Amino acid sequence: MKKHRIFTMSFASVYPHYVAKAEKKGRTNQEVDEIIRWLTGYGQDQLDNQLESGTDFETFFADAPKMNPSRTLIKGLICGIRVEEIEDPLMREIRYLDKLVDELARGKAMDKILRRG
Repeated sequence: MKKHRIFTMSFASVYPHYVAKAEKKGRTNQEVDEIIRWLTGYGQDQLDNQLESGTDFETFFADAPKMNPSRTLIKGLICGIRVEEIEDPLMREIRYLDKLVDELARGKAMDKILRRG
């Protein structure tokens, strides 16, 4: 079976779109980074290295130090599909990130986005 196109795209090519979406709604790239670090376990230096190296999405998630176990609490629709029902594990991880950035852009509080309360 052919891999989905997003899997082979570089994470760095999509990252500016996450930031732009957040900034357009008055949020910051630091908040986007915080979400990514929370989800993947990357430290800021590690995240910066991933962005600089042009890592693809598949490798970005495969190399993540520790995927946050609370990510399974992320529910709802993304691109018309329930994120919790996505069968492909990698696509689910990507859509978790998309959902978190959407929540940020919609003005949700960071504690709620990061499932802290």
